[in-house]
Amino acid sequence: MTDTLFQLPEIPTVPVRNEVAGYPVGRIFCVGRNYAAHAAEMGIEVDRQSPFYFTKSPANMVLSGAQVPYPPGTNNFHYEMELALAIGAPLFRATPKQARAAIFGYCCALDMTRRDLQIRERQKQRPWDLGKDVENGTVLAPLTRAADWGAADAQRIYLTVNGELRQDATLTELVWSVEEILCHLSGFYHLRPGDLILTGTPAGVGPVLGGDVIEGGIDGLDPISLTLTTSD
Repeated sequence: MTDTLFQLPEIPTVPVRNEVAGYPVGRIFCVGRNYAAHAAEMGIEVDRQSPFYFTKSPANMVLSGAQVPYPPGTNNFHYEMELALAIGAPLFRATPKQARAAIFGYCCALDMTRRDLQIRERQKQRPWDLGKDVENGTVLAPLTRAADWGAADAQRIYLTVNGELRQDATLTELVWSVEEILCHLSGFYHLRPGDLILTGTPAGVGPVLGGDVIEGGIDGLDPISLTLTTSD
């Protein structure tokens, strides 16, 4: 093994329901504008020709139940409740059948977003990294194996802030289905175990402040929560 100048943080892992071993996260892909109503509330039409993606750093993820500071550089920090899926087998140029077979499991996720920075960079036709790849900005609940949950269908997806319902939809509202996303994305990447894909958020996104408690769920999966403290 080659000596290194310093040690990097350990590879982050996500707990798996009723199991001891965790799921190590290597890459995080996110699907943009995958609910028509959410795209509309952002003033943008859905591109129905093909899905599009951005990435988030595994080093910036935290687990459900975390308490994290309100991030620097923003005055408009938004929640986005999402279904995430975890890859359990190599996948490249997949068919729908291969895509379904390669899914290890599913979990609830939060894609926390510095909305003001995302919009500012988008208007300048720049990458969204400052808005999207936020420290502590990917929150993940424990995974449930695909065989124990089934397929994404009409399950309810919802989110509350301080107990008040903010997002409420079903997974039938996804523009691009789980299989369609995997078939398309695997045409550009050799997907592999350790890859997570966040599938987009429904309408109802909005800002949160220090002291707010964010909670969400998807029928049949472990719920998710995040508490914001004041800034560091």
